[in-house]
Amino acid sequence: MMQSMTGFGKSNGVFSNKKVSIEIRTLNSKGLDLTVKTPSVYRELETDIRKEVSEQLDRGKIDVGIYLESQSDVKELKINTALADIYYNELKALNTSWGESEVDYLSVVMRMPEVVSQRQEGISEEEALYIMSLVKEAISQVVTFRLKEGGALVKEFSDRIAEIKLGVEKISPFEAVRIQSLRDRILKSLEELKIKEVDHNRFEQELIFYIEKLDISEEKMRLNHHLSYFIETMAVPKSGKKLGFITQEMGREINTLGSKSSHPEMQKIVVEMKDNLEKIKEQVLNTL
Repeated sequence: MMQSMTGFGKSNGVFSNKKVSIEIRTLNSKGLDLTVKTPSVYRELETDIRKEVSEQLDRGKIDVGIYLESQSDVKELKINTALADIYYNELKALNTSWGESEVDYLSVVMRMPEVVSQRQEGISEEEALYIMSLVKEAISQVVTFRLKEGGALVKEFSDRIAEIKLGVEKISPFEAVRIQSLRDRILKSLEELKIKEVDHNRFEQELIFYIEKLDISEEKMRLNHHLSYFIETMAVPKSGKKLGFITQEMGREINTLGSKSSHPEMQKIVVEMKDNLEKIKEQVLNTL
């Protein structure tokens, strides 16, 4: 089924004393533009997260955010006693050499770089699997969202394609009128030039030449083929890029119709066809 590149998914869970929230947002993009923001504790999972997201969501501008909304207030701290001793002895010696009064060395030393640090341990295999399960849940929600948006795109495309097909049909009645109009215009020009005798055989030959130049039967046939091919391709998953190529071919045929449409009503119809095609192009950019 067709999918839009716009999507959103969110999953929440609690592991041990950690409350984890994962959000995935997607927008349209020509390729895969993936950004992953995660706490340092889950940094080691980033490669696996990227692989899972890229395989399931294929392309688009994708932002993945992993948030630790709350966890235990009890944090395991580590004090570098050897470094603290060095700071203490150096500060005390310097203070004595300056003849300054004694100070609270403990508070000073504890603020020095790398004396106090939070113990950072890697996550367990069980926690890693749990986080990846939340990532997959969020991805599933994105896919569901994209499919829903894709359904709306299918309707939009189908309606626009139908309008263009109708335009091709509406052009046909004016083709015969256009030929008669061309004949009358040439005859009028000959009268204005005061040419009394006209070689009717040569006249018909010249008229056929102009009619062949303005013939649009091949353009209509190719355009109808492209329209049908577009509808067929919509049923193919992840065909957004291919649909873009088809719209380019449709545009060429419609432009040629416009250049050959010497009748005002035909030109109006072609303008409507171009308008529908532009709206299709806009939506194709957001199609996976």
